[in-house]
Amino acid sequence: FHSVRDLHTNYLLPAPFAGVLAYLPFRVEACIENGKRAYIVGGVATGFSHPTFKPGVTIIYWNGTPIARAVEHAADRHAGSNLEARHSRGLAGLTARPLIIAPPPDEEWVIVRYRTQSGASHELRFDWLVTGLPSAPGGAGGTGAAHLEGVDLETQLIQDARRLLFAPQTEGRSARMAEAADPLSLVSGLESTMPSVFAARQVATSHGTFGHIRIWTFSADPDAFVAEFIRLAGLLPQTGLIVDVRDNGGGVILAGEQLLQVLTPRAIEPERVQFINTPLTLRLCELHPGPGGIDLSPWLPSIRRSVETGAVYSASHPITPPERCNDIGQRYQGPVVLITDALCYSTTDIFAAGFQDHGIGPILGVDGNTGAGGANVWTHGLLEDLFSQGFPPKPVPDSPFKALPKGANMRVAIRRTLRVGPNAGAEVEDLGVTPDHRHQMTRADVLNGNVDLMERAASLLAGQPVFTLAFTATPQPGGALQVSVSYDHLDRLDFYVDGRPQASKTVDPQAHAANVALPVTGAAVRIDGYRNGGLVASRRELI
Repeated sequence: FHSVRDLHTNYLLPAPFAGVLAYLPFRVEACIENGKRAYIVGGVATGFSHPTFKPGVTIIYWNGTPIARAVEHAADRHAGSNLEARHSRGLAGLTARPLIIAPPPDEEWVIVRYRTQSGASHELRFDWLVTGLPSAPGGAGGTGAAHLEGVDLETQLIQDARRLLFAPQTEGRSARMAEAADPLSLVSGLESTMPSVFAARQVATSHGTFGHIRIWTFSADPDAFVAEFIRLAGLLPQTGLIVDVRDNGGGVILAGEQLLQVLTPRAIEPERVQFINTPLTLRLCELHPGPGGIDLSPWLPSIRRSVETGAVYSASHPITPPERCNDIGQRYQGPVVLITDALCYSTTDIFAAGFQDHGIGPILGVDGNTGAGGANVWTHGLLEDLFSQGFPPKPVPDSPFKALPKGANMRVAIRRTLRVGPNAGAEVEDLGVTPDHRHQMTRADVLNGNVDLMERAASLLAGQPVFTLAFTATPQPGGALQVSVSYDHLDRLDFYVDGRPQASKTVDPQAHAANVALPVTGAAVRIDGYRNGGLVASRRELI
């Protein structure tokens, strides 16, 4: 399975491997020192203590093999669509292996030679340890939101493992939030009601103070996910935002694509997906031709035509309805930079592609590409459900899908993603998203909260114009609206009521305020703000 280098083509092992993690009580991170790649201990597990083996020591040898070569060997045991993705996965797999999907260690223990920051060399033996993971994904299907997922399971499980080993307090907070009737009552400041999904903070740099939101996963209810992002972004400086999706294995595709609108005044066009044309995908779409479940009807005509045309792939259509990508509109109006790495997969690939395709802002990569796994992923269990009918469901007569023994499962990239806008038609799967700028991680980044990375991101935000646009709309007698607008650095305002254009007004960029009377009223008002003929800000409010 790993030989096909596709993160979405997986065999998921049954018990006792499912839900079990083999691990070493530390994590290894790569950085650049003196122009060369070095491998240092980025953190140790809660409860582990040693007088010399601490965060910051440099790994030299791994079981007698030079560490760089050991990482190469580990990379060969992991799938990955490009060299940087394989290297990142090999590095993560050195110390954490979810046994449902990752190869178990061959050795019973690991002998590590390391150099302390004082220059002394030591050796230490670590036995492989085993623990349970908080959840054991990959079970028997279910058709709720399973058909909307794009997730690299191994990266997601390693993130779960790191929270368990290095930040167990996050697991406890997540459990309390899930049980609370009002999660907002349990948080203060920049704490998130979704601590396993978001981490928000202000970062002070030499270029100014900006907001930073780390998105660990897109595995969340899409509407709640977007609402929490908006809440956190509103608490941060409005002069610039760093959105950080490193190590994010993906999640629900709708969550990623619905979030894009919050960061731009432009209308969002969701990425498009397509099936491969086979008799089995034709049968699949015929079994689900309309509302009331999974609607695969848009792809059906082109798959039928392929008998005559010989087309390899179906026509492409969005998974996320365009109206859901544009029903909220822009909520953060400052400049935005996106940080990516080679462990960005699936929904995160799709989110990064949409970010770039819509010109939301620059992408800063710590690697030269994302993971290049942008696809919709389905399990064998889900396909088994989709080839069943009736209640209780029974397999259709021609179904090739049978239950696998002992709870085993498989995953496959069922629909590949195509980009939109200036990159329309380019595949996300296998190609990924190339960042606009690069930053090589430093020792200070690994040990001191990504300080150099934040400086680099801040340099991309500094000097960019900050546009603001807000308004109140007050109904007047006779069915009119009085709109009071506050703005910065805009020279034109266009007014819409319930989606219909009502007025366009040239304004003084230095005036900062305007009052406009509209002859109609309605349920929603939208104002688009322009500067030198370009759309730069937008705001909509319900009346």
